[in-house]
Order: sequence, then C-alpha cells, then structure tokens
Amino acid sequence: MENDKHYDICEENIFSSGHQACPGCGQALAFRYVLNTLGPDTIAVVPPSCAAIISGPQPYSSMRIPVYQTTLESSAASASGIKRALKSKGKDHIQAIAIAGDGGTYDIGFQALSSAAERGEDIIYFCMDNEGYMNTGTQKSSSTPHYAYTTSTPGGKTTMKKNLVEIMAAHQIPYVATATVGYLDDLVNKIKKAKEIKGTRLINILTPCLDGWGLTDSSAVGISRLAVTSGIFPLYEVENGTRYTLNYGADGTPVSEYLKVQRRYRHLQEEQINEIQAEVDLQYSILKRKIACFA
Repeated sequence: MENDKHYDICEENIFSSGHQACPGCGQALAFRYVLNTLGPDTIAVVPPSCAAIISGPQPYSSMRIPVYQTTLESSAASASGIKRALKSKGKDHIQAIAIAGDGGTYDIGFQALSSAAERGEDIIYFCMDNEGYMNTGTQKSSSTPHYAYTTSTPGGKTTMKKNLVEIMAAHQIPYVATATVGYLDDLVNKIKKAKEIKGTRLINILTPCLDGWGLTDSSAVGISRLAVTSGIFPLYEVENGTRYTLNYGADGTPVSEYLKVQRRYRHLQEEQINEIQAEVDLQYSILKRKIACFA
C-alpha cells in the first residue's frame, strides 16, 4: 500500500491519545478508524476485554462518545436496548454499536449476538478478533487457530478456528464483513457501508495481539496483510446471507510465511504446517465458489 495513500475519513479525534493500549496495538488502530468514521452520533457498548481497557473508565475514557461498559455476555443485548430507546425518543440517526473481543463474541456473548440477529436489531457489532483471551493471559478462544499456542493450549490448539462470519451469514442479516488493520481503505469503506444499512450488521476485524502472538511492536499492519495474502483471513462481504464479494484475498503467499514470524507457531513441525496449508486452501476454495455465484 502506497505511503501517500489517502483515506477519505473525517478525523474528528473521537478516539483520543493517551489510551492504555500496548505499544503498537492493532486494536487501538482499529478503534481510531471505527470511531472517527462513525462520527460523534454514536453510543458504544463495550464488555470486559482489551477494548474495555483501551476505552478506559468514565469520565477519563479515551472515547469521546457515550460508552456503556456491560457484562461479557450481553454486548449485543445492551446495544439493542440502547438503539430501541434512541428510536423511541426520535433519535434514530444515532448509531448504537458494540465493540467486543473474540472471547466475548465467538464464545461468551454469542447467544446475545445470535438472538439480536434473529430479531433484526438495528446495531453494528464490531468484533476485535485477536484470536484469544488476551486480556486475561492469552488463553484460547474458539477463534484461536489450529495448532496455535496459548497458555491453555501449550501444545497447540487441536481444533480449527470457528467460522463466525459464515455462522452470522446463515442468520441472513443484511451485512457481514471481514476487515483488518492491514487494509485501512477496506476497513473504512466497510464501516461507511454498514453505517448506511439498517438491521444487524457485523464486521469482524483481525487485530493482532503483539504479545499474545509473539510479535514486535511494529508488526500489526504487516502481519495483518500476510494473513490476507496467504488466504488465512480473506477480506470479503456477505449481504443478506447470500451475496458474497471478495475485496482482498490470497495472492500465492504460502501459509508458512505467515506462521514463521509468530512465536505462537514456533513449535510446529513441517507436517503440521502442511496440514494448515491444506485447511486454508480448502476453505479458500469454498469461499471462491460462493463468490463465483455472484460474479
């Protein structure tokens, strides 16, 4: 991506400096673009997570919008209630959003998210996907990838990552998308698109945890791009559960290039790397077949 790339984003400084994210945190970068793109007419719900630490306690929050810190399992329900209250007061122009981690989305908060989707609640849900319970010591979540080391899977996770986007697409909600901090133009465009749609919308943003993944402080953007170009985390959209659009995807970069720079994969043998490559190739081929239906 060109160094002089311009992103059409209004820098309203809704996300302030002085927050408590780790140096180089990918999630803090995502916060900046999410909040500044949505603008001041936004109310955020944040459950216990790295997002809660970054946003900080009121009245010293790093987010210059109203923030409601809810319980871990109820982000979608809380956002739904706030949006309904806004509508009853004639303030439908204000967005109600949830910003949660993968533990509070894929796992503990999924029942509330699924129920909100089934009801068609008018909220935007942002999952900051760092592939584990990083705020509490790097334990595995159902978003943790196959064979990745965590403190609760020291030999590597024995199951594959849950496919949240496909599960939410099966709810036939208006909009589901993947994004990363490695492609900020794509992230901004998807936030803008979601903002103009009514109903339940979800954007799953890959936000590398530098400490949990075993990376240097300047690695968040680079590793995010490798996740995309290797096919591990393609960037795509699903509208109304059926219309698939690929934004950025695999370019032939082997999965091993992505794995070798992360400490959480240093224990892997060649056989395991080949197995992950085969899994990625299969899932990517399935995605391409779905996309081809709407070419």
